[in-house]
Amino acid sequence: AWRRFRLRTWLGAAILWGSWRETRRPLRRQRETERAGPHTRSAAMVLLAAAVCTKAGKAIVSRQFVEMTRTRIEGLLAAFPKLMNTGKQHTFVETESVRYVYQPMEKLYMVLITTKNSNILEDLETLRLFSRVIPEYCRALEENEISEHCFDLIFAFDEIVALGYRENVNLAQIRTFTEMDSHEEKVFRAVRETQEREAKAEMRRKAKELQQARRDAERQGKKAPGFGGFGSSAVSGGTTAAMITETIIETEKPKVAPAPARPSGPSKALKLGAKGKEVDNFVDKLKSEGENIMTSSVGKRSSETAKVLAPPINMESVHMKIEEKISLTCGRDGGLQNMELHGMIMLRILDEKFARIRIHVENEDKKGVQLQTHPNVDKKLFTAESLIGLKNPEKSFPINSDVGVLKWRLQTTEESFIPLTINCWPSESGNGCDVNIEYELQEESLELNDVVITIPLPSSVGAPVIGEIDGEYRHDSRRNLLEWCLPVIDAKNKSGSLEFSIAGQPNDFFPVQVSFISKKNYCNIQVTKVTQVDGNSPVRFSTETTFLVDKYEIL
Repeated sequence: AWRRFRLRTWLGAAILWGSWRETRRPLRRQRETERAGPHTRSAAMVLLAAAVCTKAGKAIVSRQFVEMTRTRIEGLLAAFPKLMNTGKQHTFVETESVRYVYQPMEKLYMVLITTKNSNILEDLETLRLFSRVIPEYCRALEENEISEHCFDLIFAFDEIVALGYRENVNLAQIRTFTEMDSHEEKVFRAVRETQEREAKAEMRRKAKELQQARRDAERQGKKAPGFGGFGSSAVSGGTTAAMITETIIETEKPKVAPAPARPSGPSKALKLGAKGKEVDNFVDKLKSEGENIMTSSVGKRSSETAKVLAPPINMESVHMKIEEKISLTCGRDGGLQNMELHGMIMLRILDEKFARIRIHVENEDKKGVQLQTHPNVDKKLFTAESLIGLKNPEKSFPINSDVGVLKWRLQTTEESFIPLTINCWPSESGNGCDVNIEYELQEESLELNDVVITIPLPSSVGAPVIGEIDGEYRHDSRRNLLEWCLPVIDAKNKSGSLEFSIAGQPNDFFPVQVSFISKKNYCNIQVTKVTQVDGNSPVRFSTETTFLVDKYEIL
C-alpha cells in the first residue's frame, strides 16, 4: 500500500510538471524571439507595416501587421527620408533589418515596410494596389484629408493584407467588402416600409370612420360617441380625428406645406390656418416631450419619397407595383465603371375572389436583362407564354400583402446604356475655378421628374457665382453643396448646362451625385392583362410604375 501511494504521488507530480512546462513554453519562445531581434520575427512575416507619411517622415496613418510599438514604427518612418538617394530612380531602400518600398503621392509617400527576404515584385504590386485605394476614400492627397478618412483607409488596408501576406483581391472587391452591403438589411427595410405604409393606411381609415361617425351624430342631433378609452368626449374624439387626418394629409402631400403670404383681410384661409396652427402646436408639444416627428418641411427629397411611397388613388382589387432601382458609377473623364439595375413586380390582391389569377407580361427589353420568377410561380408557363401563375393552379395568391412575383437584373459597363449622362468640367482660373456641367438624356423614352444634381463645394469660400443655368439652383452653405434642380427632363428637354465660378481646385467638385424619380421604367417590361384561372375571364387591375435612384455618382 505504501509503494502504491508513493507511485501515485510521483505520477501526479510528473503530470503537473509537464503541464506547467507546456504553459510556460509559449512565453519562453516569445522571450527568445524578442531577444533574437527583428531578423527572427521577420522570418515569419513578409509585410510588416503600411503607412502614409509626409516627406519629413511624419506618420499620418499607419497599419502594423505584426506586433510593433508606436516608438518603433515612428522611428522606422522617421529614418526613411534620410535613407533615400535623390540621384537614383529607385522605389525602395534597405537597411540591415527591413526594406522600404515606397511611391510618391504629391506631398506624401505611400510606404510599405517589409522584410529583406520578401519578393520585391510582389511588394511593388501590393504597393500599387495600396496607392489606388487611397484616392477611393480621399478626394485630395493632403494630410488633413488622409487624417479625416484614416479609419476607412485602415479597414481597406486590412482587406489587402492579412497576417503579413497579401490577399488575392482587387479594387472592386475591396470597395464591396468595406461597404458591407447586406441583402438581409435591404429585405428588412423593405418589409418595414411596407408595414409603415399599411399602418398609415389603417390610421387614415380609422380617422375617416371617426369623422363619419361624428358627422352622422351631428346630423341626427344626437350626442357623438366618445371614441377611445376612459370616457373621452365627443368633441375630443372629433378633434382628434380631424387632427390625425390633417397630420396624415400634410405628411403625404408636403408640396402644399410652403404656403404663400397670408392676406391681411379675414378669409376662409385664416380659419384653415388656425386649424393648422393647432396641429403645429400639438406637434411642437410632442417634440418637446422627446417624440421624433417627421414634418412636411424637411425638404424636397422627403417630399419626393412621400410622393413615391404614397399609395395610388385608384387602386383596383388587383394592383401591381413595378419598381426599378439603379446604381451607377461613372468616371469624371468618361467611361462607365459599373451600372446595376434591379427591378421587381409586386402583386397585391385586395379581394379574395380574384386570388386565383394569371398575369400577362410583355417583355420588349433589348438590353439583355436577366429575369427570375418567384419559386412558387410556374417557370415553364412563364418561359413559354410570358404568363405568371402559380405552379399549383388550385392555390391562391396571398391577400392584402405585397408579393414579389417577378424580378430582373441588368449589370453592364456599356456607356450607351447610361440613362442620363453628366459631364463636369472644372478649369482653374486666376480667381479659382470655372465649372461647366452638362446633362444629356440618352434614354429618350424616359421622363425624369424632380432631378437634383448635387455638386460638392470647397468649404469656407462663400457662395458660387452663377453664370448661365437651365433650371434652378440651391446653395446649402451648411453642407457645402450646390444643388441643380430640374423639374422635368424628357425628349423635349433632353440637354442643359450650368456654369458657375468659385474658389477651389478641380478635385473639390467631385463626386457629383444625381437623384430623380420617374413613372416610366427603364427596362421595357409591362403588365398587359390579368385573367382568372377558371374561365380565362379578364380582371380589372391597376399598376404603379416607379424608377428610382439608389446611387448615381460621377467620381
